[in-house]
Amino acid sequence: MNPLTITDPQGSTAPLSRFEQAIVALLNDPRDLPFIKLSLKILLTTVPAAALLYVPGVYRPWLGFAVFALNSLFLLGPFILMLHNTSHRPLFKRQYGILNLVIPWALGPFFGETPEAYFAHHIGMHHAEGNLPDDLSSTLRFRRDSLFDFGRYFFRFFFAGLIELTRYLWTRRRFKLMRRLLIGELSFYALAAGLAYVRPGPTLWVFIIPFCFTRFMMMAGNWAQHAFIDLADPASPYVNSITCVNSSYNQKCFNDGYHIGHHVKPAMHWTEMPGDFLANIDRYRSAGAVVFQKLDYFIIWALLMSHQYGFLAKFFVDLDPARGRTQDDIVALLRSRTRPATAQVEPVVANAA
Repeated sequence: MNPLTITDPQGSTAPLSRFEQAIVALLNDPRDLPFIKLSLKILLTTVPAAALLYVPGVYRPWLGFAVFALNSLFLLGPFILMLHNTSHRPLFKRQYGILNLVIPWALGPFFGETPEAYFAHHIGMHHAEGNLPDDLSSTLRFRRDSLFDFGRYFFRFFFAGLIELTRYLWTRRRFKLMRRLLIGELSFYALAAGLAYVRPGPTLWVFIIPFCFTRFMMMAGNWAQHAFIDLADPASPYVNSITCVNSSYNQKCFNDGYHIGHHVKPAMHWTEMPGDFLANIDRYRSAGAVVFQKLDYFIIWALLMSHQYGFLAKFFVDLDPARGRTQDDIVALLRSRTRPATAQVEPVVANAA
């Protein structure tokens, strides 16, 4: 029996305006029209606000902070997940392919995303390795409720991530993707360095702080997405990832909470994820998948860092209520899933992205 009513978005059926119809004709999938609306919102808010800070006489530190804070609070999450979805499924049709560069190259730097790095890391490496030891962002060997271990995890990624990803792509002879990564990353560094030399204050708030903040948030999110691992079967996305349903985060961020389903079917459209979850709920139940409701990854990360297992258990979705598990049982289950792997784990066959 299905124990859940899902409230997460499954696409709009509202009639399109003439303008929307014209835009949809350019897209590979009409359901991605919200990405165009979000891009236009960014072009009309984030970009002019950032440019204004560079106008002589305008910049004040408090104004730079306000631009960064508002951008991070209202637009960062949706932008990252738009970038995520359009990395898996190109937004524009082949004949308009040049427009696919707008999101990673023109908009990404304002959110701390260096052009091409997200694609190279997420598509070229993370999905191929599936959180197993060869995954450079694997959480397996860390204790996932340890702030110390998370610090090790984050600082390694922040300071050595580019070197390690370059080496990974080189050893797998993915030279074209490696070149894209290096060109995008080094172009951002050159832009930030040049602007910082001319206008250090605005550049700090427009590019440098967002770069640091976004990399922290992305690693905190990945940590939570792969926090509760069944070490008996760490290659299975059903038990090395989690799913979050009925969350305001899913409403804002294109159903990103369905991380298990995303690893099972990486190219699945974001509007299909709630339906796919319900259609396969028996598979989730039999595998012992960890599902939460009303939480997002960053809340889960904070609860893990503060060892608030009781609070986590309150939002745990028991897909097998017939077992009659108590809250203490659920807490014990969640604690057991955060243990680090102490033995070598066999690599998984690449999960096609």
